[in-house]
Amino acid sequence: MIIVIYVITLTNPYESVREQVVIEEPVIELQYPRVLSNITVEEAILKRRSIRDYTDQPVLIEHLSLILWSAQGITDPRLKFRAAPSAGATYPLEVYVVAGVRGVLIRDGYYLKPGIYRYDPLKHVLVLVKEGEFRDQLASAALDQKWVREAPISIVITAVFERTTRIYGERGASRYVPMEVGHVGENIYLVATALGYGTVAVGAFYDNEVASIIGLEAEETPMYIMPIGVPKQPVKTSFEDLWVFIEESRRGP
Repeated sequence: MIIVIYVITLTNPYESVREQVVIEEPVIELQYPRVLSNITVEEAILKRRSIRDYTDQPVLIEHLSLILWSAQGITDPRLKFRAAPSAGATYPLEVYVVAGVRGVLIRDGYYLKPGIYRYDPLKHVLVLVKEGEFRDQLASAALDQKWVREAPISIVITAVFERTTRIYGERGASRYVPMEVGHVGENIYLVATALGYGTVAVGAFYDNEVASIIGLEAEETPMYIMPIGVPKQPVKTSFEDLWVFIEESRRGP
């Protein structure tokens, strides 16, 4: 049986958890993409930061759904264009979620089974790759960066270079694929920020160890790890602060 998640309404999900039930289905159908934040793109850009300290609050499944869609989801049903630009629409990237114990809240008291999941953008589903708690292993592979260990989830972005290099040759490997990883990473940054989360792009890790943890094939290379969680310290800034800075800079030497 497949669990279908369409609409979840929680008044205060972080304080209402009374029991811990784990959803163990191998395929999770995610909520359809929709507007969930109440801030503008401009505000998300203003408040985007690299956040490394998180509370122990989980990520809501409907928020994870939107973050994944912003990374690689379909935005044009006819042409199957995705949320981030790709050279020649070759789409070399894959997206995985490393979910910890009580890392993703599905509904009051119900959590996603801890494990590694692959995001399928065409079906907008999560497919279980491995079950278990892998955050410690992932953090160790990332030079013991504690934010990878402490975040409720991490997104791992990988690349299958051949999808792009078969058309663009070495230019695809040296330029186009790395550019695309950056596009996807910024989408994740902005949507996570808009939904009240923080993240940081991690590039310091042992490729072979991360590949082994995720269970990647030989042709697939890990490119980014992006831990995501609720920031311990919210970003405090405003456009008014920016205006003052600009005026002072204009008057300076």
